[in-house]
Amino acid sequence: MSGALFAARRVGVLLHPTSLPSPFGSGDLGHAAYRFVEFLAGAGCSVWQVLPLGPTHDDLSPYDSTSVHAGNPRLISLDWLHDRGFLDDGELDAVRTGGQGRQWALDAAASRFAEACARDAALAVPFAAWCDANQWLEDYALFTAIRDARGALPWFRWEPALRARKPAALARAAAALAPRIAALRFEQYAFAQQWSALRHYAAGHGVRLFGDMPIFVAHDSADVWSARELFLLDAEGQPITVAGVPPDYFSADGQRWGNPHYAWDVMARDGFAWWRRRIAAQRERFDLVRIDHFRGFEACWHIPREAASAVHGHWEPAPGEALLAALVEESGAGTLVAENLGIITSAVEHLRKRFALPGMLILQFAFDGDARNTYLPHNHRPLNVVYTGTHDNDTSLGWFESLDEATRARLMEYLGAPAEPMPWPLVRAALASVARLAVVPLQDLLGLGSEHRMNLPGVAQGNWGWQFRAEQLTPALAGRLRALAELYGRLPASE
Repeated sequence: MSGALFAARRVGVLLHPTSLPSPFGSGDLGHAAYRFVEFLAGAGCSVWQVLPLGPTHDDLSPYDSTSVHAGNPRLISLDWLHDRGFLDDGELDAVRTGGQGRQWALDAAASRFAEACARDAALAVPFAAWCDANQWLEDYALFTAIRDARGALPWFRWEPALRARKPAALARAAAALAPRIAALRFEQYAFAQQWSALRHYAAGHGVRLFGDMPIFVAHDSADVWSARELFLLDAEGQPITVAGVPPDYFSADGQRWGNPHYAWDVMARDGFAWWRRRIAAQRERFDLVRIDHFRGFEACWHIPREAASAVHGHWEPAPGEALLAALVEESGAGTLVAENLGIITSAVEHLRKRFALPGMLILQFAFDGDARNTYLPHNHRPLNVVYTGTHDNDTSLGWFESLDEATRARLMEYLGAPAEPMPWPLVRAALASVARLAVVPLQDLLGLGSEHRMNLPGVAQGNWGWQFRAEQLTPALAGRLRALAELYGRLPASE
């Protein structure tokens, strides 16, 4: 799709794959993902937006991953493994009934795959070639195996020799953990094969995939452990300052994310090769990539490591122009979107416009009574992505129900006192916008309330678990959305 995506008006749906229905717990890249693609195509939608796909920590946040390159094993389809003979009926049933977990099944499939590779070069050769081509894999597999063997203990609490990556210590760990490392290689290969097949299927239905790249990486990650020199860490591997944002719409105390900051001067020495590899990997998966917290490319909020909240941080400049030049060159023109929410200065907007990156417009932020509000539809510009809300917002119905009477009246007056129940008037406003791409979270298309929101920023527990039911994607819903897409000129042309 490349830059052609913003050459036409389109509509997309925001849904993370974990929210797909599944008999095995978390949604995955199996049958439900393909049915969702078919729903999108039938509904006149040509974009599927997801959240980051990496392996998560215990809080399940896709924005706090143990690797910027790896795929989340929770997304691996067990049906896919079964269909290829790597799981038998009993093993599949054991997970389906709750007798065993996904990891147990993945381990069983890895063992069977290894046995098959020993017999069949047609399996072994492409697997070996894939492993060789993905240089991040060995660090990730070793990191994860060591971490798992220590009960998910963060790398900066490992014994000093492993923490410092002493070659002898790494060799001993690799030998001792060889079976687990082999299984981790298989998991990533399976994920890559499944994602590639899904992307091909989506493209065949006129649906393009829209990914999400967090600007920062987790402290407890293979990326930081394997390249400490690229981050601002002390001698013990602890961040000197941590990332976050000052008080804003989402939180009165700001958000203390805890990620280490980058050593920008070190990254610049090789032309930001680490970032080039990262965006190239994202483009292998996606047609379009959102850069989360884009404003951090202009300046980052540095919070003292010992501070409990983000209130007492300060801004420090980042090498936005040089970094973005490298990213756009690697990714291709028209393939990146800037998440420009929060405290956005003229310098940040200059940087975004300098590289012609679409920004984001959130309708839930529009109705504060100021007619100049950027998010109001009459102020929209074409090179943008308009949303009713995002994964960090309440559902649009929940948001509407929480409004005070004056704001609700102002909203209804602006929308022309619609007879349709919320959230459909807001969905209609998004699709009517001049912004080239309109994206609606599935919760809003289903008319769901606050109990179905995906994430509540600043709250550590209880997020990221929402799933819909297959029967909620009805032909009537697809028809209603397709009619709006046609009405507002967003039906995809043949590509």
